[in-house]
Amino acid sequence: PEFMREGVANATGRAVTERTALANATFFRAVNLISSTIGMLPLNLHRKTNGIIDKADNHPVWRLLRVRPNSWQTPYQFKSYMQGRALLLGDAFAYKVPGVRGVQALVPLDPKRVRAVLDDQFTLSYEYTPKAGGKRRFAADEIFHLRAPWSSDGITGDGLLRVAAEVLGLAQTADEAAARLLRNGAYVGGVLQHPKTLTAEAIAKLRTQFEERYSGPENAGRWVVTEEGMEVKPLGVSGKDAEGLANRKHQAEEVSRFTGVPRPLLMFDETSWGSGIEQLGLYLVTYCLLPWFNAWEETISASLLSVTDQGDHYAKFNEAALLRGSLKDQAEFFAKALGGPGA
Repeated sequence: PEFMREGVANATGRAVTERTALANATFFRAVNLISSTIGMLPLNLHRKTNGIIDKADNHPVWRLLRVRPNSWQTPYQFKSYMQGRALLLGDAFAYKVPGVRGVQALVPLDPKRVRAVLDDQFTLSYEYTPKAGGKRRFAADEIFHLRAPWSSDGITGDGLLRVAAEVLGLAQTADEAAARLLRNGAYVGGVLQHPKTLTAEAIAKLRTQFEERYSGPENAGRWVVTEEGMEVKPLGVSGKDAEGLANRKHQAEEVSRFTGVPRPLLMFDETSWGSGIEQLGLYLVTYCLLPWFNAWEETISASLLSVTDQGDHYAKFNEAALLRGSLKDQAEFFAKALGGPGA
């Protein structure tokens, strides 16, 4: 059943699929934030010669990373797509189209149609099944394979849809329970209690008068004048409803733990950070994005650079765009420490 649904089973009995997982606002925010950030950050190829580092903009890999990875995607679109696949499914694959000067294009492959195979001689290959049918086997050096940092077998990565299946399934169930509660009209504002028995006509007339005088924002806060011993009893959120709200908030916190995205960046923290937004950027880079930076950089080196180029070429993300405030503070600190202007 799990295979047929293309989802991951969990204790709630509701299979977690990509569509249902991304319907969770907190999870979508986390996945979109990481993927779009990786996509927008410059990924450069550097060359180190005699201790001097410069950009290797005349290398064919530079064009793949900064200009055109293929004929229909920009570098931002390619990196965002690959990052999103690796986040959700654990792996992202791209076919390396050969050219005169090495790899001339990177063609993304659907990870659901790619299977990594390690034979008895410990030779890795990739079996690809296109939509039109028929299988094709690629050698390891024909595929650009971006793997999630966590792996259960050392060959393929474990994506969030699998490792966070229980949390996502429980969050989906909690959202559905809240939706049913609202759909069934279980929330009642209050009760008008009369000591005597009223006729149906009297009840209808009383309801109409009450709604006309006290409903709507323009009547908010008005005092209620009752007659004949009638009492107004407002109803607050029940303990059961409050427990459901707390459970939904807990699931949002669990998403933060699984993805590594700081709580305020998921838009549900009550704390006012103010100038601490710079520290949030530093936190995001250090504890969430750095493992992915390393995964991208090492994969590029192993998969796109020749053995000779690996000795003096390397790929590097420029995360300075996310840390401008922090870098400015650091520069001022070192300038003063070294006796520069402002010391």
